[in-house]
Amino acid sequence: MTDPTTGASRAPLPPPAPEDASTGQLIGQLTEQISRLVRDEARLAQAEVTQKAKRLGVGAGLFGGAGLFAFFGLAVLIAAAVLALALALADWLAALIVAAVLFAIAGVLALVGKKDVQKGTPPVPTQAIASTKTDIATVKESARR
Repeated sequence: MTDPTTGASRAPLPPPAPEDASTGQLIGQLTEQISRLVRDEARLAQAEVTQKAKRLGVGAGLFGGAGLFAFFGLAVLIAAAVLALALALADWLAALIVAAVLFAIAGVLALVGKKDVQKGTPPVPTQAIASTKTDIATVKESARR
């Protein structure tokens, strides 16, 4: 007969009950459980990010298609404005007036955009950095007690 406690077929022993375990065994179990928890949370986060990234990609593609068709609609609308003005003015003058209005709109949008970009620089998460520094200080203070 073979000894059931030896060989590759031996099943791992279950951990002792918490009230029967030594401090070393409890710390070992805690370390293992924390490690398993971190791995499981990382897998869950990865799966969630992957799913959200797929949805984000599809949504971005649909927004891109909507933007393209909106651009074509705007181009047709601009052409209609030129044709409407051409009924009262020379064709070249109608096109010139519509172009001037479009350039004026572009200039205003550029100035507003420039102001927003200046407000957003430098692109450093200052609030998150301040919050992290506060957290570190709190942990250090708690550790001193």
